[in-house]
Amino acid sequence: MLAKAIYNIGIRLYKAGVCLAAMGGKKKASLWLKGRQDWQTRMRQAGLGQHPVIWIHAASLGEFEQGRPVLEALRLRYPGYKILLTFFSPSGYEVRKDYPGADYVFYLPLDTRRNARDFADIVKPSLAIFIKYEFWYHLLTELYIRKIPVLLVSGIFRQDQLFFKGYGGMFKQLLQQLTHIFVQNKNSLELLNGIGIHHASISGDTRFDRVAALLTEQQTLPLVTPFASHDKLLVAGSTWPEDEQLLASWWQQSSHPGLKLIIAPHEIHEGHIRQVKTLFPQAVTYSALKAGTADTDATVLIIDNIGMLTTLYRYANITYVGGGFGKDGIHNLLEPAAYSKPVIIGPEYSKYFEAVELVALHGALVVPELTNLQDYMNLLLNDPEFYEKTASIAGNYVKDNKGATEKILQYIQEKRFLSKE
Repeated sequence: MLAKAIYNIGIRLYKAGVCLAAMGGKKKASLWLKGRQDWQTRMRQAGLGQHPVIWIHAASLGEFEQGRPVLEALRLRYPGYKILLTFFSPSGYEVRKDYPGADYVFYLPLDTRRNARDFADIVKPSLAIFIKYEFWYHLLTELYIRKIPVLLVSGIFRQDQLFFKGYGGMFKQLLQQLTHIFVQNKNSLELLNGIGIHHASISGDTRFDRVAALLTEQQTLPLVTPFASHDKLLVAGSTWPEDEQLLASWWQQSSHPGLKLIIAPHEIHEGHIRQVKTLFPQAVTYSALKAGTADTDATVLIIDNIGMLTTLYRYANITYVGGGFGKDGIHNLLEPAAYSKPVIIGPEYSKYFEAVELVALHGALVVPELTNLQDYMNLLLNDPEFYEKTASIAGNYVKDNKGATEKILQYIQEKRFLSKE
């Protein structure tokens, strides 16, 4: 089959590209390769295959957080099973490789036919769960052949995806092989039904359950607490250069007494952190704060490590979520919304239904240009009624959309994929 041949070539070209990037000194590429070396031996040595296993796969850190409520609920309800968590990306694995909620954490092997067979032979999963997306042909086909139930949770589909194209038959076949597809919204369900996929249902998005659970966690950042004390705080998370330029223009055009700014860029390599420091010359970095070499009177803090953003939003009075000036659109705005924080975003958000809904409710504020940012910041800082209304809408939106995890667990229980013994 031509499509399969093209897919296999694409997989090998991808690996070749990663190898070249690693040779060029790219850290993520090196981690991607190193994490997959001799994976069969390492999985066997870890004890995989010796106990019943539930396998959960997340592309990266965001998908892990999205699926985390399902993982943790399964662990509680089915204690006789070990949990295997896999990641495709280093940005997920390197942050969560020691996650205590999983018994095993590994990189997902490259999707070749041999790797898929070896993986299924070693792991022997009783149930496989994929979070949101990632449709690996050989792995999913091998699971289907072995009659291992596979669920997609928090799926989201758009008309422009391969499944809905005339030449996307191979990927449509993968959808047909899945045991059940839990989608986030009605539009996704209708798209699937339109191509003959009916083993699907609307569960909502498990991210709502995850971000709602943040309210019960008591995590703090001891080095950030003194910085955030006694002043109002704007936390700008997952920012890209366009976001940072906008924020810098706003910050430099006027004084901000009683206000501090934390910027957590999406890319934290040394070159980009230098660029952000150029925009904010008086800023200090988190690593300098940690080393004790930072100016304690600084009003701008740049976060130059990963894994902190969720907790940072807890400290904020106002939040800015980046990505809204790029073609891929904004990052996760549900985390700050869960804390009942007003959320400011750029204009590219239409791909994300939660952003569309929250903007329509006036719980998220869109800033296409500098004057919009100035106007909204003035309102949020100086109009308590406007601030409280915006914050309340954001928090209530998350509360009103919880419940996807329970729907998924109920399905698993009804189908008796797993034993409670």
